[in-house]
Amino acid sequence: MSDGSSAWSRTQSGQPKVGASAERSRATSMQDVVLFTEITGDRNPIHYDAELAARSPFRGLIVQGGVTTGLLNAIVAEDLPGPGTVFLETNWRFLKAVHVGERITAKVRVMEIREDKPICNLETQVSNEQGELCVSGTAVTFTVPLSETRAEQQ
Repeated sequence: MSDGSSAWSRTQSGQPKVGASAERSRATSMQDVVLFTEITGDRNPIHYDAELAARSPFRGLIVQGGVTTGLLNAIVAEDLPGPGTVFLETNWRFLKAVHVGERITAKVRVMEIREDKPICNLETQVSNEQGELCVSGTAVTFTVPLSETRAEQQ
């Protein structure tokens, strides 16, 4: 519904279509681990102690789960649904650890859209460069009508 009265018409990117998808890729790094630790305080040795990590089931240093899912945050806030979007709910299963230095690709796909409010149900996933799923799940997002917010500030 794009008749001008829809809440979607006041969002910066407008109403997405069911089936629309977006993805982003990047290589993880030790700097990601350090910066995430600065924000959260997560100093789990599995992220820092290379000898311990090598003897663990992960067989090497891994990044925090928040680093892995952070790409999903970027997609919903920047690409789909777009600027002003925040998570209302996430349901993620962590299936495979992501190693420091590993390239990952995050994808979202619009499964359902509410017409009365700028809310989307999304399918979400993060895979490694071998195509193995590392995170799989769903999310519900809300997109703040930024054009309305800007008009109120002026």
